[in-house]
Amino acid sequence: MISRQVTITNSSGLHARPATFFIQKANTYKSSIWVEKEDRKVSAKSLLGVLSLGVAKGMTITLIADGQDENAAVAGLVELIENGFAEY
Repeated sequence: MISRQVTITNSSGLHARPATFFIQKANTYKSSIWVEKEDRKVSAKSLLGVLSLGVAKGMTITLIADGQDENAAVAGLVELIENGFAEY
């Protein structure tokens, strides 16, 4: 299991469209992946879960992955966030 903190820098945070890109990317990995904000932890593969966190610009989240491609999963999601959720 690995984890990494990342700060959301895009203007709309992890809402609607960016969250959809995030979920789609998370679902390409076999590992279990979670997003943690403060004391809440949700599946990174659940749109409702991710939206329920209310992640806005400037907030820091922790990505946690456990499984055979955990390193690639965290790296890929961090890259997506750092690139401002550009469409793939």
